[in-house]
Amino acid sequence: MANFYAQPVFRFAPSPNGYLHLGHAYSAILNHDMARASGGRFLLRIEDIDQARSRPEFEQAIYEDLAWLGLQWEEPVRRQSEHFPDYAKALDRLAGQKLLYSCFCTRGDILQAIGAKPDWPRDPDEAPLYPGLCKNLSKAGLRDRLAAGQHPARRIDMQSALRLVGRPLSWQESDAAGEQKTIAAQPALWGDAVLSRKDILVSYHIAVVLDDAAAGVSTVVRGKDLFMATGLHRLLQELLMLPAPAYHHHDLVRDESGQKLSKSRNAQSLRALRHEGLSPADIYARLGLTSGNAVARI
Repeated sequence: MANFYAQPVFRFAPSPNGYLHLGHAYSAILNHDMARASGGRFLLRIEDIDQARSRPEFEQAIYEDLAWLGLQWEEPVRRQSEHFPDYAKALDRLAGQKLLYSCFCTRGDILQAIGAKPDWPRDPDEAPLYPGLCKNLSKAGLRDRLAAGQHPARRIDMQSALRLVGRPLSWQESDAAGEQKTIAAQPALWGDAVLSRKDILVSYHIAVVLDDAAAGVSTVVRGKDLFMATGLHRLLQELLMLPAPAYHHHDLVRDESGQKLSKSRNAQSLRALRHEGLSPADIYARLGLTSGNAVARI
C-alpha cells in the first residue's frame, strides 16, 4: 500500500521486562528529536505482550527514565496488553486465508529433526528454519493433540503467503546520511515464522505491525538488529492491508567487547547511572549526542 501520512509520527516501544540502558536511551532520543525536527508527533508504546516477564515497576521506571532524559510524549500511552482482541482478529484473518497452521513442536523437536543436517538453513536470527514437521498434520491428529491438552503455536505458511501477495515487496530506508533508498524485502528468509506463540497469543512480529498502523506511525526508527525483520513485517503489512511506514535502522550501542547492550547481558541501566551521579547531559555525551540535536547523527 502507499506510504501516505498527514503528519510525521515516531514512536519508542520498550518492553517492561527490565530497566532501560544506554541503547534504549539512544533509540528513544533519536525518535523524540526526529519528531521534533519534523514537526511531528512522538509516541510511547509499552510492549507488554509477555505478561510473565512484564512488571509494573519496570513500566514505571520507563516513564521516570525518559522524563529524566527530558523527553516528552503524547498521552495516553498505548499498552499492548490492552489490545489482544485486535491481534486475535488479525490472526483469524490470516487463518481465514489459509495462511496459518498449528505447530506443537518444541525447539528440541526441531533440533532433533535437523540434527543430521549440519547445513540446514537458518533464519536471520540464526535459528534453524522450521522443517515443517506439523505442516501437514491431519485434522484427526490436530484434534487428538488438543484433546490431550497440548497448546500449539501458529506459524505462517510462507510459500502460500508469498503466492497470495504475488509480487516483490520493498521498503523505504533512510541511511546514516539521510538518503532514502529502496530495500528489497526478503520475508522468505524467515521461513514459516511463528505468529502466535504457545504461551502468548501473539508474537512480536504481528503485534508491532498492527500497533504501528493503529498509531499512524510514519517512520519506524529502531536498531539495526531488526533490519532483516522488516522483510517479514512488510509481508504482514501487505497481507493485512496495512500502510507501509518508512524505516531507519540506527547503529547499536555496544559494550567494550563489541557486543550490543542488552538486558539479558545485564547492561548497566540508566537508573544505575543516575544513582552514580550522572546527569542527562552526561548520558547524551556518552552517546555522542547533543540534547535536542540527535537528528544530526542520522
